[in-house]
Amino acid sequence: MFVHDVMTTGVVTVRTDTHVKAALQLLDRHAITAMPVLDRGGHILGVVSEVDLLRDAFVHDPRASLLPAADSTEVATYVEEVMTNQAIVISQDADVTEAVELITDTAVKSLPVVDANRRLVGILSRHDIVHRLARPDQDIKSGVDEMMTELGIDWTTSVDDGVVVVLGPTTERERRLARAAAATVTGVRAVEIATS
Repeated sequence: MFVHDVMTTGVVTVRTDTHVKAALQLLDRHAITAMPVLDRGGHILGVVSEVDLLRDAFVHDPRASLLPAADSTEVATYVEEVMTNQAIVISQDADVTEAVELITDTAVKSLPVVDANRRLVGILSRHDIVHRLARPDQDIKSGVDEMMTELGIDWTTSVDDGVVVVLGPTTERERRLARAAAATVTGVRAVEIATS
């Protein structure tokens, strides 16, 4: 399965000159944790996250300590002052397994998805992936059966807990075809070939 099969389009984005307060309001309104920062051509410059915007976001409450707080008058105004410049991105044509590896090996909760020119085309969040894995078995079976029909194959399939079992392939070539075809269906966690 490719990233473009799972990603969300219609991404909420900001520019470097977006006010910090406006960025906070966008995160809150859309219930998201990060947004790509784009230039005018739609190319990704970085990412601004909740963490970026929360850092130094509050004024020290003098009631919290007997000692006076140090005077701090520097407050970020624009996204460019707080954003992360080195965004971890993924290609729309990458395998979802590569995206899962990036998400699980780093602290990011979502990955901006880019085309070959590094233009933003979508975003892939942990929730997007979980949503696809949570697809009901009956829907997965329908998708696998439809794929087999398109290939002109009449093998029998069953699905349990996202694991597809294909009954019918007899040669190694047919088994490889069954695995490859079933693996393209959203929600499939594994493919097994039944021997009888």
